[in-house]
Amino acid sequence: MSEGAGDEKLAKGIDLGGVIAMGLGTAVGVSIFSAIAPAAAIAGPAMLLSALIAALPMYLIAVSYAFLGSALPVSGASFAWPARFLSPSWGFYIAWARIIANMGAMVVLSLVLVRYASMLVPLPVKPTMFLALLLALLLNLFGVHIATRAQKILLTGMLILFAIFVAWGGATAVNFDHFEPMFPQGWQGMIAATPLLMGLFFGIEAATEAGAEVANSRRTIPLGIALSIGSATLLYLAVGFVALGVLGAPALGASQAPILDAAKQFMGPVATPLIVLAAVLSIGKSLNAMFAMFSRSLYAMGTAGMLPAAFARVHPRWKTPYVALIAVFAIGCVGLFLPMELTFLFLAVNIPNLLKYASICLSAARVTERHPELYAAAAFKLAPGPMRLVSYAGTLCALALILVGFEADWRPYALLGGWLVVGVVFRLAMTRGRRPAAHHDVGP
Repeated sequence: MSEGAGDEKLAKGIDLGGVIAMGLGTAVGVSIFSAIAPAAAIAGPAMLLSALIAALPMYLIAVSYAFLGSALPVSGASFAWPARFLSPSWGFYIAWARIIANMGAMVVLSLVLVRYASMLVPLPVKPTMFLALLLALLLNLFGVHIATRAQKILLTGMLILFAIFVAWGGATAVNFDHFEPMFPQGWQGMIAATPLLMGLFFGIEAATEAGAEVANSRRTIPLGIALSIGSATLLYLAVGFVALGVLGAPALGASQAPILDAAKQFMGPVATPLIVLAAVLSIGKSLNAMFAMFSRSLYAMGTAGMLPAAFARVHPRWKTPYVALIAVFAIGCVGLFLPMELTFLFLAVNIPNLLKYASICLSAARVTERHPELYAAAAFKLAPGPMRLVSYAGTLCALALILVGFEADWRPYALLGGWLVVGVVFRLAMTRGRRPAAHHDVGP
């Protein structure tokens, strides 16, 4: 079965606003409420420049996503593209590794969401996490247009609240003396803070996972990715500028809730409900987008015969991959039994995501070199030489970032290695069980 087979059953319910809401909504989640504090502790005011440097690898990776999304929009792109342009096995193991990543991401999102909401009303942690997962399932199950509409509402609310924070704090509370010296730890501090801020941009490509459900996808996907990553960069710089200007780097670096602590300086008692609401909206939309992305990956693996065929089922009325969505919910529930350590969970999420990014960039280079018909069909592309250069640079950046994380905690690497061994066994069992249909694997 070729990738994309069965995609015609899915409804095209995502417009340009939906692509932006998926990308910006996925990227602007937990990290903005946590990562700026340790980055400020290391780099001081130069943390703002660290954020710009952290964006560069994602800009390179985004070019590959925009190119492939405009050349071959499919559902479950992070599986389908490597499976076709690198090898079926490569596509399988990337998608298999991301099961752990997505489980960890759902746990992180629901856990931090509950922690913020509990600042207003005491909540039982795991039962509330379960309810958050259930709500995300229901928003996605009954039609992609419902999930997209919810995503737009959540994103709009979050942007309004952040705009209030930036405008109010920028006009009344920023102290420009807090930006001197700009480089208290030198250039080394600015560089050292950069890896902490990489996660700010992860997920900007989210809508490509539902490429077959994007209207006018060859034009909409690259434009939506560009607008998403540009908007995310401006948002992070504006919020970071105000937080630094209000608290100063030492206080910001020591804060456990940096945006909330900054808001309390000029908003008074309004700060807690406003920032908590911003956090709940921000994290809630990331969880909603996670269900859309993860389910399309499982759906694509089902259509390719690499998971049981039930994963490829599309509901005749709702036009959604309902079995894959229910599986995502079940995986999230299993994740409730993982250790609730954020450093462990963040690395478990980031390593497979970086492997995915490397494979997508390598796929873009392969299309440029070996598939002239697809290269010509792409609505967005660079000239062949620069396109290859950007794609290979994105691959190297993603692989380098994987190596950087090993010093922080080796356990997620061991978990991923064990999970890949399980994947080898599972794939061998699937191959033997479907030996007569082996020629239906994703082809060139």
